[in-house]
Parts: sequence; C-alpha cells; structure tokens
Amino acid sequence: MPSLTRRQQEIYEYLLTHLHEFPHPPTLNELCEALGLSSRGSLHKQLQALIKEGLIEPMNNQRRGVRLTQPDDDAIDPDLNELPLYGRIAAGQPIEAISTPETITVPPPLRTENPCYVLEVKGDSMIDEGILDGDWVVIEQRDHARNGEIVVALVDGEEATLKRIEQQNGKVILHPANSAMQPMSFLPEQVQIQGVLVGQMRSYH
Repeated sequence: MPSLTRRQQEIYEYLLTHLHEFPHPPTLNELCEALGLSSRGSLHKQLQALIKEGLIEPMNNQRRGVRLTQPDDDAIDPDLNELPLYGRIAAGQPIEAISTPETITVPPPLRTENPCYVLEVKGDSMIDEGILDGDWVVIEQRDHARNGEIVVALVDGEEATLKRIEQQNGKVILHPANSAMQPMSFLPEQVQIQGVLVGQMRSYH
C-alpha cells in the first residue's frame, strides 16, 4: 500500500478525476496552472514520489506529459473502491453526526486495508492542516489513537468533530488547526474515538 503525503494524495486524486479533461497528457507547467501551484520544482518532486510508488508513469524526453499507470484490469474490483459516506462532520464546533449511508469511490492509496469510511468536512477549524470545508476525509475505523493523530471524536455520545487529539491523565484535549480557535478540553469519558484520518479528497469545481 503506497504511503503518500497529503499533498501527494491531493495531486494523485486530481489526476484520477481530471486527466480526461486535458486534450493530451499534461505537462508540469499545465499541471501547475491547473492546481494553482507556483513552484514547478515542488510539483516535480511530488510527481517523482508518485512515480516511485508506481502510480504514474516516468516522464522522459519522448513522453513528457503526466500519465497514470495502467492497472491490470483483471485485478480491479470496483466494489473494493466503494466506501460508506456517513454525511458531514464538523471541523469547528461539534455538530450532530449524520449517519445516512451512501457510498463514494475512494482510490486505494487514500485508504488502508482496515475498515474505512468517508465524511464530508463542514467548517474551517482544520484549515492549517490543509483540510477545507467541503473536503472528504477518509477515516480508518478504530476506537483508539496515538497523541497527535487527527481523529473523529464523538463528544457526549452525540456530537462528532474532526480534531488533533492529545490524551492526558484525566482529560482529552481536541486541538483545532486554526490560529483563531482554541483547543477544547473534555473528561476522558466524554470522548469516544471513532476513527483516525488516513486520506483526503477534494473537488476543484
């Protein structure tokens, strides 16, 4: 399973969903413009990481455009890329969790081999982590987390929020990633971990 940074995941997801919009395989300059990036060198570095993971084809003098690798069709099971979509989660003050299961297609690099689900982000308290209102976050379902991980936390059994967790003796602190907002502190029995962030997707339209 490839291990990608959030920026690499974002670029790969863009390529998956938008390559068909280009009349030919896009160059680095075209991709920079499409993604709103100013550094061609930085994008090249990220693409090299995707090449190393076998997700895109190496770019050479004869074929400079960016192309996704062609998977073995016999190995593809579309159902394996479908994850439950459980509605919206607050990246701000907790809101009531919505559990209306639909499904959404998630590329394998954005998930783990463990059970996962997807939530749509509502709010801007995680913007300094690059998690924006309207993004979809892929959550590995588990009831424990290491300090510093971004988790789905259910507060008082009814309100879910997406925050970075800090667990101390006698309290749990949920940290936003927005300098205008303050951490929230709860008793351990008030907070139930419902999963840990493992992937992220974004629409550019």
